[in-house]
Amino acid sequence: MPEIDLQVTDLARELLMTALVLAAPALMIGLMVGVAVSLFQALTSVQEQTMSLIPKMFAVLGVTLVLLSPMMQLMRDYTLRIFDQLHGFGLS
Repeated sequence: MPEIDLQVTDLARELLMTALVLAAPALMIGLMVGVAVSLFQALTSVQEQTMSLIPKMFAVLGVTLVLLSPMMQLMRDYTLRIFDQLHGFGLS
C-alpha cells in the first residue's frame, strides 16, 4: 500500500509541474506586457482601461498559439504516462 501512496504522490507532483510548465509562458508574457503598458500609462498619464487589457490579451493569445504544438505534446506525453501506470492502481 505505501508503494501506491508514493505513486500517487509522484503523479500529483508531476501534474503540478506539468501545469506550471504549460501556464508559465503565457503568464510571464502577460506580466511583462502588463508592466510595460502600466509604465507607458504612468509616463504619458493616459489612463484608458482597454489600453492595458487589449495588448495583454493579444500577447497571451500569440504566445499560446506559437507554443500550442509543444504544449499539446507535453500534455499527450503526461496522459500516456498516466495510462501506462493505471495497471499499478488496479484500474486496468
